[in-house]
Amino acid sequence: MTAARGLGGGGRLVGTSLVAAGAVGLAAFAWGALVERTRFTLREVSVPVLAPGSAPIRVLHLSDLHMAPWQKNKQEWVRSLATLKPDLVVDTGDNLGHENGVTGIEYALAPFRGIPGVFVNGSNDYVGPQLKNPFTYFGGPSSRRTVRREELDTDALRRVFADLGWTDINNAAESLDLNGTHVEFFGVDDPHIGRDRLDLITRAIDDLRANDPLGDDVWPDPEEAAAPRSTLTIGVAHAPYQRVLNSFVNHGAQLILAGHTHGGQVCVPGFGALVTNCDIPRRQVKGLSTWNHGLRTAFLNVSAGLGTSIYAPVRFACPPEATLLTLCAG
Repeated sequence: MTAARGLGGGGRLVGTSLVAAGAVGLAAFAWGALVERTRFTLREVSVPVLAPGSAPIRVLHLSDLHMAPWQKNKQEWVRSLATLKPDLVVDTGDNLGHENGVTGIEYALAPFRGIPGVFVNGSNDYVGPQLKNPFTYFGGPSSRRTVRREELDTDALRRVFADLGWTDINNAAESLDLNGTHVEFFGVDDPHIGRDRLDLITRAIDDLRANDPLGDDVWPDPEEAAAPRSTLTIGVAHAPYQRVLNSFVNHGAQLILAGHTHGGQVCVPGFGALVTNCDIPRRQVKGLSTWNHGLRTAFLNVSAGLGTSIYAPVRFACPPEATLLTLCAG
């Protein structure tokens, strides 16, 4: 009798293919966890949103730092961005990634003290991260989970921003004059956990304009009466849900800034993001695009963010980023 033989050529080929696929997968994970996750990138874009003849405004958009106390390289990289000398910083939330993350945020942002800024909160400015099955994101946004989570020191974070001179625009509106342009901001608290109050925005904008001594767009100095004031309106939110973007456009936003998506965090080259963790189309999960609603259009910048959950410390084909937007005449 002939002894039974081992795997034939086909079996060996399958085995070799499985080993190779496993090796590729392991290498990709190692790259995403050890290299790309800390390959901090500055994305620079121009946005033709200002009135003709307006001086440019340089806006640094920060989002999703998810700071933990041991992330010294991230803290130093963020500090280095102050050398860009932006005219404005906009922070779109999820700054904290650990119960002791406030100290790291304070250190990272200290060089920006005195530079005008506005901010809104994300869910991870209220509650800490949790370990979860990453495949649940394929079932839709992860909001409104009932699992108990560690509460974070949101008040301490607000004090850090206040010390920088930044303005809280959670469900509020404010204005600044930057390089000759009057910039109106309105923002909402995190839509991902239902803290947005879009019903308050109209009143906030009306109150802002009613209390603006130059709200009629005429300079009081007779010698400058012929020089109307250029105005720009910016909407700010953490999570770019369509209901929020549509409302912002209805309220006259010309530029909208958001974060939350992490750009998909793990992307497929040539295909892009697999998930968005909200209802924004995948093609707009990061970067500059336009958002159309009704007969109106606004520029939309969604930041891929600078961090990840400490329980999912990996990025692939989606490096962490900050964005420098140069607002210029259209």
